[in-house]
Amino acid sequence: MEDHPRKPTRTGTETHTAVWTGRATNRTQWVLAAAGAACLALGIQLAVSSTWTSGIAPLLMSVIGCVAAGLLMLFGTLAFVNVAVRVDGDALEVRCGHMGLPRRRILLTHVVGAEFAPQVTPRQWGGWGYRWRPELGTGVIVRRGEGLVLRLGDGRTFTVTVDDAEAGVRFIRDRLHLPSTGAPAGA
Repeated sequence: MEDHPRKPTRTGTETHTAVWTGRATNRTQWVLAAAGAACLALGIQLAVSSTWTSGIAPLLMSVIGCVAAGLLMLFGTLAFVNVAVRVDGDALEVRCGHMGLPRRRILLTHVVGAEFAPQVTPRQWGGWGYRWRPELGTGVIVRRGEGLVLRLGDGRTFTVTVDDAEAGVRFIRDRLHLPSTGAPAGA
């Protein structure tokens, strides 16, 4: 895990800009993923070994319901077990889960401010995941804790929970040439 900006390096005539990366993980999501796998297994078990005599419609509804609920829980939670944030000279990129989906890329030219939020909770956002709240904007919330809040030029905000968010905010402000106020965001 890289939480500290790398120094610019020079190889020949090519210059590499510094990059800041951060991650956050929620191990509680694994419990929900296990529950989804159990629902999926129950649906398969019903389909394979059912001896129901009450008809095919109730059996199909049970099997389809269990499989659908299991898949939604399994993939819905695995997508938000962790988040990886990468900030380079051009953009902030957020990738969720092990497959990196959903993904969000915000060009730094669209950012007018960056703030540190010392305490972001899923309760504020209505749960874990990719969220939108009218009063808070858009957010990727994978756990309770610190986060970084970007104010965009169109008036919207984007929040992401990530470890060492304060260093990420400093890194972004350095790229935007913003003053370091040190005041935490109210998110």
